[in-house]
Order: sequence, then C-alpha cells, then structure tokens
Amino acid sequence: PPGFNRHAFWGQVRACRATWYSAVPSIHQMLLLGARGGRPAGAECLRFIRSCSSALAPATMAAMEERFGAPVLEAYGMTEAAHQMATNPLPPRRRQPGSVGPGSNVEIGIMDKEGNLLPAGSAGEVVIRGRNVMSGYEDNPEANAASFTGGWFRTGDQGVLDAESYLTLIGRIKELIVRGGEKISPREIDEVLASHPAVAEAATFGEAHPIYGEEVAAAVALRAEATADEILAFCRERLAEFKCPKKLYLVDKLPRTATGKIQRKAVAASLGRQ
Repeated sequence: PPGFNRHAFWGQVRACRATWYSAVPSIHQMLLLGARGGRPAGAECLRFIRSCSSALAPATMAAMEERFGAPVLEAYGMTEAAHQMATNPLPPRRRQPGSVGPGSNVEIGIMDKEGNLLPAGSAGEVVIRGRNVMSGYEDNPEANAASFTGGWFRTGDQGVLDAESYLTLIGRIKELIVRGGEKISPREIDEVLASHPAVAEAATFGEAHPIYGEEVAAAVALRAEATADEILAFCRERLAEFKCPKKLYLVDKLPRTATGKIQRKAVAASLGRQ
C-alpha cells in the first residue's frame, strides 16, 4: 500500500468508510495542520481515533477531538503480546489522558527488580501475562531467561497502575536518566516540552556529566518561532529544577523508526552527545 500522505488521507477514510484509525502522535499533528479550515470531509465516519507508540500531548488530544469530532484513545502494545495490551475505553467509560488505560486481553502488573509484584501507585517494570502473550523467543534461551519471571513477561517499560488498574507509562527502563542518583523519566520531560505551543515534538536524553554521571538534555522541533531560552523558562515553571534540561537543541526534525516512533538514542547520536 502507499505510504502516509496527509493530503490523501481523509479521501481514503471516506472512500473506505473507515470507522477508526490508529497513528503515532506525529501523524496526528500533521493531520491537524492540514485541517485548520475545519472538520475534514471523511472525519464524520470515525467512531474513535487511537494513538500509540509515544506520549500524546493533552493539548493535541483536545485539538483532535474538537477538530475531528471523535474521542481519542491512547493505547499500548508490543509484538510479543499480539500488539495491543492496554487501551483507554470508549465513552461513556472513563478515559484518562496521559494513561494508556487498563489491560486489554492481558493481565498487567508492576514488578520490582527482585520479581515482586508491587501495589497500586508504585513505580516499577510493567509485566504482562495472558493467552495472547508469546511463550518465548525461538532458539534464544538467554533472552527468555531475562524476559520471564514467574510466568510474567517483562516488557522493559516502567509504569504505574492506579487503583482502577489504569496504566501510566513512565518510559523505557534503559532510557531513564540517572542524574546524581536521581532517576528521571525522559517521557515526563517530553510531555512538558510538547505542551509548549511552539513545540511540534521533543526527545529528552542523558548527556555524560563529570559530576552527576548524566545531565538532562533535549532536542525539539518547532512548529512556530521560539527561542531555547523561552522554552527552558516554560519548563522551569512546570518541572523540578533537577529535571529541567540544561541544554536544549533546536532541530529541523527528529529521527524515527519505520513505524514513526522517535529514536531517542539516535537523537543523541545525531547531536554527537553519546
């Protein structure tokens, strides 16, 4: 099939009478930019819109719902679980912006490094089990030993479950920034940066530091004119000082995978910071 084209997208939706679509945040933003004149013809077919792969800024979600006239559901999936593992439900059930919702055909838990399941409200590694979770990697006993604990598959993501089992992702465990012993979630900083009206997308990463081990840095692509100092001041109003980026790089675009997901390590490497 042809690749994504925002100019052809709504015509394709209308021709197929698609009732929903799923995309990464950057594609949602492109569609919003192309719909400044009002609700696109074809959007009336949609019952809902799904967002996945990376965090969706609350302002972007609100703009999508206003412009396209359909609820936006953040979701979470991976190949090892036949893709979908959690999703926010359709109205009138509760949706929680910033959360990927409760488990969908899988049981979700939060586990510590020792393999103990943690109570609601505790941060740890997201683990899953269920009939649609793979039984193991073929011919790779080392990966299987590292990936399974007591029948639970360890996703490598850090998250928190609330009292109603809604999951909020914090980030990839391997991507956490450790600054002077403090573990900092790049995703949390990405979300603050992306909420600035001039920022189209952001990626936060750790830079080597002689005293703290790592220091917080970020790269942003802009949708409107703004200076690095203005964006950093915006962050300082919304984040603890130790979480605020000490360096901010303004770039034309951020490197992505074939599925549109931002490659955090590639961002740092492209700036010569690894």
